[in-house]
Amino acid sequence: MSFIRHSDFDRSERGQRAYHSGISAENAVERLYHDHGLETAARRWRRRGVGELDLVMRDGDALVFVEVKKSRDFARAAESLTPRQMARLFDGAAAFLAGEPRGDLTECRFDVALVNAHGEIQILENALAA
Repeated sequence: MSFIRHSDFDRSERGQRAYHSGISAENAVERLYHDHGLETAARRWRRRGVGELDLVMRDGDALVFVEVKKSRDFARAAESLTPRQMARLFDGAAAFLAGEPRGDLTECRFDVALVNAHGEIQILENALAA
């Protein structure tokens, strides 16, 4: 018989809260892009061995790859984007572009959407350069 330690339950509960908080942040960021006329091309797009793209938005013929970061404040959210995550974002974008009619000739940019504890959003357009 195995027992669940109290600390394991707390960690699981925190993980669930973080997951749902992240989904809520992605929903809000997606609505903001929609309000500015962009359409959703993909959400939580995954490819085995490549990783996940939070949001891929269409701006006419161009694509906007959006990494959503939520934290207590904007600075902490920005600091949470690691070089390893950026590399996976670029790899994911390359894999996504392979399925586009123009492939890697498709115009695109990489935005970072920062969300603070109050649900305020700050978009850093063209924040990442491949």
